[in-house]
Amino acid sequence: MVSDTLQTKLDRLPQAPGVYLMKGGRGEVLYIGKANLLSDRIRSYFQKGADMTAKTRLLVGHITDLETIVTRSELEALILESTLIKRHRPRFNVVLRDDKQYPYLRLPIKEPFPRFTIVRRVQKDGALYYGPYVPAGALRETLRVIKKVFPLATCSIEINGRAERACIEFEIKRCMAPCIGNQSSEEYHEIVKQARMFLEGRNTDLLQQYQSQMETAAQGEDFEEAARIRDRIFKIERTLERQRVAQIDNVDQDVVGLVREGPAANVQMLFVRGGLLVGRKDFHWGQVEETSDEELVRSVIQQFYNKEIIPPKQLLLPVELPEADLISQWLSDKKGEKVRVFAPERGIKHHLVKLAEENAEAALKDYLRDEAMGKAAVEELQKLFHLQHAPNRIEGFDISNIQGNQGVASMVVWDTGVHRKSEYRKFRIRTVEGANDFASMKEVVLRHYAGILKTDRPFPDLIVIDGGIGQLGAAMDGLRELKLTDIDVLGLAKAKGEKEERVFLPGRKNPVILKPSSPATHLLQRIRDEAHRFAVGYHRTLRGKALIASKLDEIPGVGPTKRRDLLRSFGSVEALTAATETELQRVGGIGPHTAAQIRTALAAAVSARVDTLQERVSESIEHHAE
Repeated sequence: MVSDTLQTKLDRLPQAPGVYLMKGGRGEVLYIGKANLLSDRIRSYFQKGADMTAKTRLLVGHITDLETIVTRSELEALILESTLIKRHRPRFNVVLRDDKQYPYLRLPIKEPFPRFTIVRRVQKDGALYYGPYVPAGALRETLRVIKKVFPLATCSIEINGRAERACIEFEIKRCMAPCIGNQSSEEYHEIVKQARMFLEGRNTDLLQQYQSQMETAAQGEDFEEAARIRDRIFKIERTLERQRVAQIDNVDQDVVGLVREGPAANVQMLFVRGGLLVGRKDFHWGQVEETSDEELVRSVIQQFYNKEIIPPKQLLLPVELPEADLISQWLSDKKGEKVRVFAPERGIKHHLVKLAEENAEAALKDYLRDEAMGKAAVEELQKLFHLQHAPNRIEGFDISNIQGNQGVASMVVWDTGVHRKSEYRKFRIRTVEGANDFASMKEVVLRHYAGILKTDRPFPDLIVIDGGIGQLGAAMDGLRELKLTDIDVLGLAKAKGEKEERVFLPGRKNPVILKPSSPATHLLQRIRDEAHRFAVGYHRTLRGKALIASKLDEIPGVGPTKRRDLLRSFGSVEALTAATETELQRVGGIGPHTAAQIRTALAAAVSARVDTLQERVSESIEHHAE
């Protein structure tokens, strides 16, 4: 039954393009849609005898109010719809659980000595952007190849040819040292041109160029240079062999694949640049049986590209979209040139869509397996430990310190089968001196949940503490101070030399020994190990920074003020460690002698950081081997 207020709004709907927001009894946004003619589209929901899915009938049954926003065109409505869905995340829309800005490689080609940098925001600044690289590991692999093959500068210092000496990258032939005047801007840009050919898929021309250079070097009996070029050719060919997905024109393409199984669905996107697969991204939903393929694909496109992302020249789809022309116009405006959106029916492009579907099928099977295992695990946890609820949301805590120094803690979240990394938290220990894991655990639990009480963020069904009865008791003390005694808590520990995991419960002295092969054991281990990884990573970062600060403090004449000035001047620890003595002297009050001492101290700190990293790797290996 439509209320009088809602009926009045239905009678006065604008006959114009725009966006509509369906709202529930508490004013919450239930669904957001767009229309070329708002009046006709919205009234269709309330027509008697209309053929609607069960999902749409459920939506209409909850609508108590609506809001419309008129736009000048359907294209504006498309853009506004995407923005509002991202903001409100309505219950009845297909919403992507993804709000990241993806990394790009930026190359400022107008500079005399351009260097590659990683950015997450694309700007109209005259630079070239390559990507997106999803996941970020694809970007690291690409950078690794570029660094090995193309001897370009990777430092952050100003290159003016007047540096006192070159760094180690010159010694190992990974940079030609333009900083000391060993290479002109023109010579440097020739290598930049070769790197661009590699990234843009013009590899046939690049390999022919290298082949010619190798033969010339060999004829001139410069066999060392010929060998270096030969190695470059080999590395490029090996990379192409791994990443080549099709023998096609060098056209940038994003390829979408969709598969379903029961109520679940998975959409996979492949990012093809110059015929090379540079990354992939998938989206998964558990209950979308009443959502059409077209709506799923359209929702992914709208929300994925409603970011600072450069669209490709072609977007290949598994289904034809009624709004393909409208989406093409939107993406073309973003890119600044024509973007074609279509569903290929044959040929190589069709095979690329099938490849995306194969990847989507594999990803969906992984999700369904993980969901089944997660369901079995939480049911087993509830049964084993008599928990109040099956723990769909679990938060895990870990403390990390070395001999009482730089104490930190981590909190990780496992929610309905997935690690929610955007909800992870890291803490510096504030109130505890020395290696007191018990007091540190109490402080962190108290701080975290005191903060939760001030917000509308959800509480967990279960808290997992990395540690035995002492850490568990400390966590319980923190929860009791907050009067949060209705949350289930357990401690997970492994006795030295034993293989079995032991679970400690509040009010129980003796632990429960877990079966190594049980789903509950595997789930608790995953959460504990993730909390440990996150804490150790944060601790390592703080230790490295503290090590450099302490090395600077040991230098006569460099106190806290000059240390602060140095860091402000260079912007980061990394830039400071790469600075030359001449650049250091530009900071007020630092003379040649002090600059030389700073360089020596920083070199020692970097060496110590490497030793620290090796130490932590060894500790991690031992931790997982126990």
